Amino acid sequence: MLEATIAELTQAGYAALTVEGVAQRAGVHKTTIYRNWKDSDGLVADALASHFATDIPIPDTGSVESDLRALARSLVATMTTQAGRALLTTVVSDAVRLPPLAEVKRALFDDRFRRAEPVVTRAIERGELPADTDPAELLKALAAPIYFRLVFTGEPVDEATADRAVHVALAAAHAQVLSAV
Repeated sequence: MLEATIAELTQAGYAALTVEGVAQRAGVHKTTIYRNWKDSDGLVADALASHFATDIPIPDTGSVESDLRALARSLVATMTTQAGRALLTTVVSDAVRLPPLAEVKRALFDDRFRRAEPVVTRAIERGELPADTDPAELLKALAAPIYFRLVFTGEPVDEATADRAVHVALAAAHAQVLSAV
């Protein structure tokens, strides 16, 4: 049912998603869905959380630049899939005013930053980054150019975009503008 929900989000979008559509796609009766979720908002929240809760591989190449490149390219690869586009459409819509979806959005980004922090921490320990670099701020600087294109400009997003984001994030870190406050 959760994968059917992702498929419905991908095809129809959040505003057009119905429990009936999800049930039909999943091959179950809608009462089966209502036994597990009180409404479509809870179903969507669980589907997004489940789909994007997969472990992201944390690179450890011995170089902050190549580690960040791997993270950025992974972000591009994930967010340019149909499910990634469905997530983006949902989290930038009015749907995120709903508490369950707002919580999924916050938890998703918190989890991603928490999991990727070791990349920055190891780079600090190796002397590749200033000691007071804030890992979360560096990771936000890495993701921002990618999300800007995905959400606002609609420009193509590819590995070259990911690589430029790495250079921007590293330049900001070395300029010590990403220091922990």
